[in-house]
This record gives sequence, C-alpha cells and structure tokens, in this order.
Amino acid sequence: MRVTIFGTGYVGLVTGTCLAEVGNHVICVDVDQVKTDGLNNGIIPIFEPGLESLVLSNHAAKRIEFTTDAPSGIEHGEIVFIAVGTPPDEDGSADLRHVLAVAKTIGQHLTKPAVIVNKSTVPVGTADKVKAAIAEQLKLRNAEIAFEVVSNPEFLKEGDAVKDCMRPDRIVVGTTSTNALELMKRLYAPFNRNHERIVAMDVRSAELTKYAANAMLATKISFMNEMANIAERVGADIEMVRHGIGSDPRIGYSFIYPGAGYGGSCFPKDVQALEKTAKQYGYTAQILESVEAVNQRQKSKLFELVSRHFNQDLKGKTFAVWGLAFKPNTDDMREASSRTLLSLLWGAGAKAQVFDPEAMHETQRIFGERDDLVYAESPDHALKGADALIVVTEWKTFWSPDFSKIKAALKTPAIFDGRNIYDPAEVKAAGLAYYGIGRGRTIIKQ
Repeated sequence: MRVTIFGTGYVGLVTGTCLAEVGNHVICVDVDQVKTDGLNNGIIPIFEPGLESLVLSNHAAKRIEFTTDAPSGIEHGEIVFIAVGTPPDEDGSADLRHVLAVAKTIGQHLTKPAVIVNKSTVPVGTADKVKAAIAEQLKLRNAEIAFEVVSNPEFLKEGDAVKDCMRPDRIVVGTTSTNALELMKRLYAPFNRNHERIVAMDVRSAELTKYAANAMLATKISFMNEMANIAERVGADIEMVRHGIGSDPRIGYSFIYPGAGYGGSCFPKDVQALEKTAKQYGYTAQILESVEAVNQRQKSKLFELVSRHFNQDLKGKTFAVWGLAFKPNTDDMREASSRTLLSLLWGAGAKAQVFDPEAMHETQRIFGERDDLVYAESPDHALKGADALIVVTEWKTFWSPDFSKIKAALKTPAIFDGRNIYDPAEVKAAGLAYYGIGRGRTIIKQ
C-alpha cells in the first residue's frame, strides 16, 4: 500500500519504518530539510533500540523515503498519517497548530480520495477540526474530493517502540466509515495475524482512549509515590508493600514502582491536556489534578533526601548523577526528573558530574557548558571526587555496581536511589548510607 506520514519524530519515524518493513511504500514528510537530508543519508535523529537498522535496510530497499515536498507526499498516499507534535500550550492544553497546519496542507494539495489518519495524541474533537480544515481548503479550490478522517492513536513506549509497533497489544481505530475501517484493516493485517488486535470504535471514543490510557498509567505511578511517602513516615518498606498489593490480580505488578517522578513526551502533557479538556466541558477532574501535583512534588524528592543527609548545606559539594533520560533505552530528556534535580543542586551551590549511556549529547544541547556541570565519560568517571551518588534513571548498566568501589570513590559514602534498584541491606553492608524512595534511611524512625 502507498502510505504517507507527516512527521519524523518518535511516532512518525517508527510507524513509517515498521509499515515499510512489511512491504508498504512509505513517504515521510517533514518541514525540516536538515532532518530529512540526514535520514536519507542514514542519520537517525533519535535513539530507539532496533530502529536504525530497520530505517537503513528499508531505505536501501526504497520502501521508505524522506522529503520536505508535501504535495508529492499527499499525491503518493492512499492513506495519509498525521504524526506531528502536540506540545502543551501555555495553559497545559494540547497545541494543535502543527496538526491543523498539516490538515490545511492536505486540503490544498489533495487530488484523489484518501483516508486521513490522526496518529498524534490529540484531544477529543480534533478529528472534526482536521476534517473542517481540509474541507475548507477544498472549498476554496472548488474541489469535490472524498476523504475520511480516522483516529488511530499510537501506544508506543519509548525504548520499546519498534517492538510495540511490530507486535501491538491492540490497534485502536476510530471511524464510522466502513470503507475507511476496511482500508485500515488491510494496512494492519501483517500485525494482526496471531489474533484479532483491532478495536474499532467511533472517532471521539478513540481520541479519549489514548488520553485515558496514559492518564491511568500516570495515576498508578503517582499513587505509588504517595504510598512511598506515607510508608517512610509510618516506618514501612514500600517494596514490601508493592509485593503485597501487586500479588492481588485486580491490581497487578505493572506500573506500581515508586520513584523520582515520571517524565517524557507523553504522560505529563497528556494528563494536563485531559484535565484541560475536562474543564472545557465544565468538569473538574480532581484525580488528574492530583496526579500531576504529586508528580511535580516527587521530582524534588531526591534533592530533599540529599539536603536532609547533608543538613541542608550543599554549597561546594559535588554529586555524581547516574541517568539523565526520563527512562532507560531512550535519549529523551523531556520533563525528565534529572532536569529538576540538577536545577535544584545548582541552586543550592552544588556541582554535578553526570553520566547517561545515551543522553549525553541531549544533556549538552540543553545545558551547554557550565562550571558546575561535568560531563563524565563513564559511571566510574562521574564518581571521582564526588561527595555522594544519585541514581535517577534505572539503566541496566547501573543495576549491579561494585559497591566497595563506589564507597572508595566517594567523599561521603552515600547512595540516593531514585528508582529503588538496590537492596538497602546490601548497600549498608558495603558501608554506604542508602536512601531509596520509601525505603532505607528515607524511612523516618519512630
């Protein structure tokens, strides 16, 4: 099938590549000439496990190409995906400028019937706006061309995006058009062979489904962070509590890990956007407000523990920071807890020596060169001369360190574990103070 995708970010690039991998001819359109030139020359702008090799092989086979030529892309596609960014506006609502700009462009250049697919995460009612924007441009051209607008939200996890695309849990398709649904079923047939994964519904339900899914996951995280904060005050170990509640099949173990707060491109903006959508319809979503508030507070947790250990005096101290990306297996630092931590450390007069397996270039792009920031070449390098170690991102390479080596390197043997990846007893036995989230020295002695 002939597929066009507007946008070459996480969603557009992964989706386009996976569709090309199963034999479709895909054109990815982007406004950034440097980016498209880079992609055509084998330069992948994001880190995502397994993505680079697929892009290179499919580009070599001429199943995927990258361009800034929107008219040719529109002419090519019998299915046209909109997969551009929807960043939060000043009030937290989703900014639809890029989505509607693409819709306008489609309306200006559409010459044959097509199915237009909203792949971007968008508020309820966006499909109607896209449809109106396209129709308006067709009217200005005095052109009568049939088209359908479908909602097909993505459920890709950064770090597992390729796998999620090739082996999806579900494929949500929002449309009332039988023809559009059949076309989408044909497109996704290679991903739907083992068992039926397509969940068909109306457009507005599909739009809400994506927001509801992310809001539910974010709620689980914030809930566990609340439990961790209670646990440390009542003298309980949150890890024991996690095992206790996770064994209940109605709750389960997924997404009940306490930590230093969630970040990334989805959860923060989607929770805020859904909250704003509710307000636009006259409803106050109190749970969503609390989820966001708890998360913002939790991002300061590591700094509070560090300050507590050093009696609120961090001036002149140096901290090794392991992990900068918002989660493992990505270089994405959008809304990352590390950014909050670094800002607070610098504000208190401290210095940071940072290391991340993939996000060092992104960190340099964000923060540049600073006297209070050292870009370490390795985890061990980050430890040299540091007063203590702070773990922010649970990369596998950090899971089994030599605690005796860490102790020897640190001026003040202490570990602040923002993801609870270490056993407090093991760290203590190695002669280091251990602060986790709701466990270790974090627990307030009664």
